[in-house]
Amino acid sequence: MRLVVIHRALYRYSGPVRYTIQTLRLEPRPYEGLRVLNWRVAGDGVGVLPRLVDGLGNIVHCQTIDRPHREAVFTAAGEVETRRADGIALGTVEPLPPLFFLRTTPLTAPCDTIATLARDGGAQKRDLERLHRLMNRVRDRLDYRPDAGNGTTTAARALAQGFGVCHDHAHVFCAAARLMGIPARYVSGYRWTSIPSQSSDSSHAWAEAFVPELGWIGFDAAHRVCPTENYIRVAVGLDSSAAAPVRALRRGHDEQSLSTEVEIRRQGGDQ
Repeated sequence: MRLVVIHRALYRYSGPVRYTIQTLRLEPRPYEGLRVLNWRVAGDGVGVLPRLVDGLGNIVHCQTIDRPHREAVFTAAGEVETRRADGIALGTVEPLPPLFFLRTTPLTAPCDTIATLARDGGAQKRDLERLHRLMNRVRDRLDYRPDAGNGTTTAARALAQGFGVCHDHAHVFCAAARLMGIPARYVSGYRWTSIPSQSSDSSHAWAEAFVPELGWIGFDAAHRVCPTENYIRVAVGLDSSAAAPVRALRRGHDEQSLSTEVEIRRQGGDQ
């Protein structure tokens, strides 16, 4: 399947900002389930931004604005070809061993409820079966509300409130899988849907867990599925803070507003 992505974002500030630096994880890397045909990340009137690869293997673009300004703009656009891989991410760049992803973080710190989810996976079952069971158990406990947060809620708090966004499902899944002794990580990317009412799903997040005989496998607990050819995998991390599409630091006014538009269309198919 060929998918075209256009991701635009505009930050507006309450007053002049003297300096802004943004790190953008918005470009996918190819692997066996994804071929990148073309991709471009451009900044605020400066054209294509400089890029590097971080310690997790993600492509990172940097935008620096060193002058008084009231807004910052960036655009990521490109075309990819995806294929069905039953959620298995083969051929990915892996600078770190799977055991690194057993580490916990403040956003994925376990609690008693997460420990219960981990135990419910069934200690005597095969890892893949336990992970599928965990994915459904997370969704049973956590209602999916796309507009319920911004991805900074901890896994424990999301479970306590009983609802959350896709980021929360990924955090809870990672926290429980790690308690089960299975390396797990957060994934940011895109999810194409031909249903206009689900356009909010365009920018998406899910989790991956490592099964030795298969490798890294994706689990989208928010939708109870392993990623299909509708998914574009972009960045990974221990949690959303390490794989966030955008992170920014600035000097100046604290108040800001963010306007984001993500358009995904199938090339030669449904729009």
